[in-house]
Amino acid sequence: MTLGRVKHREAAAFGVKVNGILNKEESGMEMIAKNKNAEFSVLISLYIHEKAEYFDACMKSILNQTVAPNEIVIVKDGPVSEEVEKVIEKYVSVQPGLYRIVSYDQNRGLGYALAKGIEACSYELIARMDADDLARRDRFEKQLKEFEKDPALDICGSDINEFEKDPGIIVAKRKVPSKDEDIKEYQKTRDAFNHMSVMYKKSAVLRAGNYQTCLLMEDTYLWVRMIQKGAKCKNIKEPLVSVRIGKDMYKRRGGFRYFIKYREGRKMVKETNYIGAKEYYYTLAVQLCVALVPGSLRGWIFKKVLHRNM
Repeated sequence: MTLGRVKHREAAAFGVKVNGILNKEESGMEMIAKNKNAEFSVLISLYIHEKAEYFDACMKSILNQTVAPNEIVIVKDGPVSEEVEKVIEKYVSVQPGLYRIVSYDQNRGLGYALAKGIEACSYELIARMDADDLARRDRFEKQLKEFEKDPALDICGSDINEFEKDPGIIVAKRKVPSKDEDIKEYQKTRDAFNHMSVMYKKSAVLRAGNYQTCLLMEDTYLWVRMIQKGAKCKNIKEPLVSVRIGKDMYKRRGGFRYFIKYREGRKMVKETNYIGAKEYYYTLAVQLCVALVPGSLRGWIFKKVLHRNM
């Protein structure tokens, strides 16, 4: 297979165009049906810089699932653009009972937004979703089956595909360990979960203290505390979410100021005692090198080194 080219059947699973042909069920508006086996919520956080067209595509992927959510909780972390508001109104007008909207006047940060979102979710199982990513059509179905098979399971993520402009052209994959013991070891140096792919139990999140403010590491900080509270973990070895990357992401993760923020977040992780000095300084050294290289080289490092290519 040509490097970076997704197979037709995988592209279709995400509801994307393949050779100009649109998956016939891409809109998903008629796919809203209650899940008969396990009730669950989807949690999305929005802020001022979200792009309406990306959010709209994200919503279509959620509504186009083989097993639909019982509830979609949307947290507006401060004001959002007029265009994003119109996307929200479009979907809520079709199925108002499906949505819970949480909003407040000022941007408070992702940790605060997700904590409020968790509290607002009505169901024990919650699926995270980022507003500019795409869920594979069977994502929720596959994750629900894992929780059905193992009632002790607390958090289930997956591998991800990464794309820049066209969801049908994969430029990299981020693969993560699948087994509980491997996940817990891997988490000491790198995130063992792709955060936009996870489904978890609300009770397990709250038992760990819910999301908290931690610079650049709201998810990392939660995973560590959940593990310390005995959470049972799993990743599905398939890419269930297609994630948008590109120059903007590489730019955000560069510069000495970014490194200082990273160091502050990593310090909070170290203070949990889940990692020691060795892991702490190792990750700081790696991040400093990545942050200080030119943006174009940083993108190459992400695609060729930190994440595995096709």
